[in-house]
Amino acid sequence: MSKMLPTFRIVALLEGLSYILLLFIATPIKYFGGDPQYVRMLGMPHGILFMVYVVIAILISKDMKWSTRTLWVVLIASVIPFGTFYIDKKYLKKSHA
Repeated sequence: MSKMLPTFRIVALLEGLSYILLLFIATPIKYFGGDPQYVRMLGMPHGILFMVYVVIAILISKDMKWSTRTLWVVLIASVIPFGTFYIDKKYLKKSHA
């Protein structure tokens, strides 16, 4: 088990949460309410969390003995709404137990 796994799980949770907030709350407010303030507020933190998620996933993939396919699944999940929550349950939680 990677020493970075607990950190990765936290980053995955925050990245997934920021993506959901951005996609389902901030963006509709921007386009239907004409107020881009929430997208500006959430956009930068989400972008940083996304980059950290990708970097840590690549770094821990060897320690976790992930196949190339598993790594791709973990990376692709970060661009699918609720994907990081699925990854946590399927790939990370059982490794942490």
